[in-house]
Amino acid sequence: MRIRIGIIGGAGYTGGELLRLLINHPNAEIAFVHSNSSAGMLLHKVHQDLLGETDILFSSELHQDIDVLFLCTGHGEARKFLQANPPAAHVKLIDLSNDFRLAEQSTLDVAGNDTIQFIYGLPELNRDAIRKARAIANPGCFATSIQLGLLPLAKAGLLNDIYTTGITGSTGAGQSLSATSHFSWRSNNIQAYKTLTHQHLGEIGQSLRHWQPDAAIDLSFVPWRGDFARGIFISSTMHMALSYQELENLFTEYYKEHPFTHISKEAIFLKQVVNTNKAIIQLEKVGEKLVVHSVIDNLLKGASGQAVQNMNLMFGLQEETGLRLKAGYF
Repeated sequence: MRIRIGIIGGAGYTGGELLRLLINHPNAEIAFVHSNSSAGMLLHKVHQDLLGETDILFSSELHQDIDVLFLCTGHGEARKFLQANPPAAHVKLIDLSNDFRLAEQSTLDVAGNDTIQFIYGLPELNRDAIRKARAIANPGCFATSIQLGLLPLAKAGLLNDIYTTGITGSTGAGQSLSATSHFSWRSNNIQAYKTLTHQHLGEIGQSLRHWQPDAAIDLSFVPWRGDFARGIFISSTMHMALSYQELENLFTEYYKEHPFTHISKEAIFLKQVVNTNKAIIQLEKVGEKLVVHSVIDNLLKGASGQAVQNMNLMFGLQEETGLRLKAGYF
């Protein structure tokens, strides 16, 4: 089976990671990589590690002779692009921005009275719906890591007040330079930002209410900028009456059929997941308090890897296809 693929916004971090995965995916055929800023240039002139991997050029043209279109645009741009360039009815869509993640924003009206419904693309929550979907709203990176640490508890109806901290690498800010993304600022430095107001809170709450629809779940989240390139480390703290063994059984049962999420009995760390599509979770129970730690690579399980995972599901492939990756451990 060959899947013909178009990519919009291929010059950024998520576009580059997507290309690295798809070039080596056994079922993928890249039809075009669109970029306004890099049209006519070889991919490896922008993503220099692709030298020797491909001779494809960035394109300013769009083609409908594809099976799936990935949108790696900035937030707010995917909806505009699709309205200006309505996709053919047979083309599946996977959007990596936040344009369609919330239920009230998940539909798109395009020319010809066509309404496209986007499904929230977290396989550990919506795998069956993803398999049948025409369009996917890929989750945010912080949202993915936080949700994977909380969904088993939500399904069991155990969530109430949650206090979460999370630190992310500089790639989480995107490729465009800003005052806080320069090496001289990031090096030997950390900073809290968007305290209690991060944009991923909406989609996290939406997913938790999927399992606990009537509960008053209060999630307080403080994100941090870290002085490393990639990865997210989350710690969520809450009151919990269940024993450690009961909690471990709960998480193991929830994730037993999900190939990328694993439960560790030992202390976890970023290098276990960087350059992979894995999520690793660790539970710590101290008295009546539970701390759930979770780690992912923000560019893979938090973005492009999860997008390929969703593509695999949409086209009836094994979830792990093209995603059996080795961690950058050393």
